[in-house]
Amino acid sequence: MSTPSPGTHPVRPALSADDPQEIGGYRLHARLGSGGMGVVYLAHTRGGRPIALKVVREDLAADPGFRLRFADEVASARRIHGLFTAQVIDSGVDDPVPWLATAYVPGPSLAQAVQRHGPLPPRTVLLLVAGIAEALQAIHGAGVVHRDLKPANVLIAGDGPRVIDFGIARAADATGLTGTGLRIGTAAYMAPEQAMGLPVTPAADVFALGALAVYVAGGTPPFGPGPESATLYRVVHEPPDLSRVPHDLRDLFGSCLAKEPGLRPAPDEIIAAVHAHARVDPSLEFTHGWLPPGLRGEIGPGGEIGPGGEIGPGGEHGPSSPLHMAP
Repeated sequence: MSTPSPGTHPVRPALSADDPQEIGGYRLHARLGSGGMGVVYLAHTRGGRPIALKVVREDLAADPGFRLRFADEVASARRIHGLFTAQVIDSGVDDPVPWLATAYVPGPSLAQAVQRHGPLPPRTVLLLVAGIAEALQAIHGAGVVHRDLKPANVLIAGDGPRVIDFGIARAADATGLTGTGLRIGTAAYMAPEQAMGLPVTPAADVFALGALAVYVAGGTPPFGPGPESATLYRVVHEPPDLSRVPHDLRDLFGSCLAKEPGLRPAPDEIIAAVHAHARVDPSLEFTHGWLPPGLRGEIGPGGEIGPGGEIGPGGEHGPSSPLHMAP
């Protein structure tokens, strides 16, 4: 797998003639991605800070039910202030085309990291799991369930992971996207109760965290590739495949993947398990060396935090995927 050199600037698609030049007072600079819910742009605040600005698809904007749910979820998401989330900073839920602005994270997603570098080292994986579990504590504490936690929705910064798009998936759970044949959530990381259309609780996010951890540690999701229908069947009826995961990580990840929601650990129990793991220093800090060198070179300015608290060097802004993309 090719590894970008430190300092390499990613090529971002320029705005096309069909793209707006400004939204909500923010001037747009480039496209960062697109998907089932819309398009995300790189923009800047008036003071020059980069942000990720997500614009909802026009057909969804025309659905009154979607707009109500979107406004509700944005209001919930704005209450989340955890260190390991991409903070919501502004929104236009009542605009003709709704939009949402979040902090820009200058680093790759976990999906991009594994695609480029293969499975990550066990200590890195454990630190990521603890950081994501801490993000889930903040998300769940605000009364929000993520519903689509997956490698593409976790960005890597020098000081730990950032979870994005928490709770926004619920806004599209009814007619808007299902009418187009798109499923909200991602089959490979969907809890059994979610796959069966049952009520979703914070335990569904813990299941998704377990599936994400298996992918990052082993390079493949725990319920295999293939058509969505086959994957959902395995999620509901078959045990996860942990054969590519290091032996000393399997108990923790397997517990997150329990079929029954009540048998999965809570985020604070996951963090405690990582603290107690032999591969992790008891301090559990995102200090120098927590990322492998090749991946560290993709992190944006600021890099990692050194052992004395100093900021180490990093590459230029790495590619980011800050938009919920329904597959």
